[in-house]
Amino acid sequence: MISSGFYHSPLGWIEIRASEKGICTVHFVQERGHSSGKSALIDKCIDQLKAYFNHERKGFKIKLDLQGTEFQVKVWKELRNIRYGKTTTYAALAIRMGNKKLFRAVGKVNSLNPIAIIVPCHRVLGSNQRLVGYKGGLEKKKWLLEHEHAFAQRDLFY
Repeated sequence: MISSGFYHSPLGWIEIRASEKGICTVHFVQERGHSSGKSALIDKCIDQLKAYFNHERKGFKIKLDLQGTEFQVKVWKELRNIRYGKTTTYAALAIRMGNKKLFRAVGKVNSLNPIAIIVPCHRVLGSNQRLVGYKGGLEKKKWLLEHEHAFAQRDLFY
């Protein structure tokens, strides 16, 4: 069974979905929809998102239910290793995963990331260090990077 909830962030509405295993979706939506059922996991996710947007948290400690192929899950887990306030490129990410030729595949998987912000695909740039591709829109990607960069040096907990 999937539960859903909504959080109104500084960037607009975010829908959060959770299975019994963990958070499976965090994505931007145009408007608040209907929440389905009460979920302590969704409440915890909303609390951590609030703390992130209030500059009180740099990372997330929440159970995830990453649903995808083995390669997709591997990429999404690697994205979680990109530190707050830092960026990397698709090519560098592919190299970290063991094969520099996979940069296009890594980029495609990045664009399919179902868990925005928590799985920080916004921290990946094009090879020319430019903002490229973000499902939520480049203006949101830019905002998130500036938000993190401005507070990266603060001593916050994860």
